[in-house]
Amino acid sequence: MPDVIMIAIDGPAAAGKSTIAQLVAEQLEYLFFDTGVMYRAATYAALREEIQIEDEAQVTALAEEINIDVQSPSINDGRAYDVLLNGQDVTWDIRSDTIDQHVSQVSMYRGVRKAMTLKQREIGLRGGVVMVGRDIGTVVLPEADLKIFLDATVEERARRRYMERVGRGEVAELEDILSSMMARDEKDKNREYAPLIAHEDAITIDTTLMPINEVVEAILGLIA
Repeated sequence: MPDVIMIAIDGPAAAGKSTIAQLVAEQLEYLFFDTGVMYRAATYAALREEIQIEDEAQVTALAEEINIDVQSPSINDGRAYDVLLNGQDVTWDIRSDTIDQHVSQVSMYRGVRKAMTLKQREIGLRGGVVMVGRDIGTVVLPEADLKIFLDATVEERARRRYMERVGRGEVAELEDILSSMMARDEKDKNREYAPLIAHEDAITIDTTLMPINEVVEAILGLIA
């Protein structure tokens, strides 16, 4: 395969970005980096500090001062990486319903996105990375050699998230997940700074009816 050193994969929640990017990264022996965990960790930190999510100034100040690190998994419990917040493992804590309800608001704040983007770019520009998010190809890493936009119907994406939580033994309601996901889609697409859109150079792949292995093969084919 040619030396494609930076791959950006964007798309809405549960479009398959993380799973597919991880498999692509494994095939290429690249770093898998899901940038969404940074916003989840910032949201978790704000809630833990009892900061009102609507208080943009305080949330932004906290996001600028906390240390968020992503490392190779240290525990074999299904995680793709460790997420460390000021040295504390919060990998699964940031995947709760409460975080789902607030992370979109936090990610809308310009100051928060600026703080997260600086670190994301630093990692991406090292090369050999498959970076996943909502604004990688448009804002974080527009220099990416290959830009992919993964999409799927909101109903299918909600079903996937439901199955994911049930599989972890959590109590979940499909209707609640669908409602939350629709609201988040609306916020992500219409936020003023770095909205969820496909870069003009991005190749869009609809994963609604595609098995994961077919999507991975399609992306590897594009690289080849």
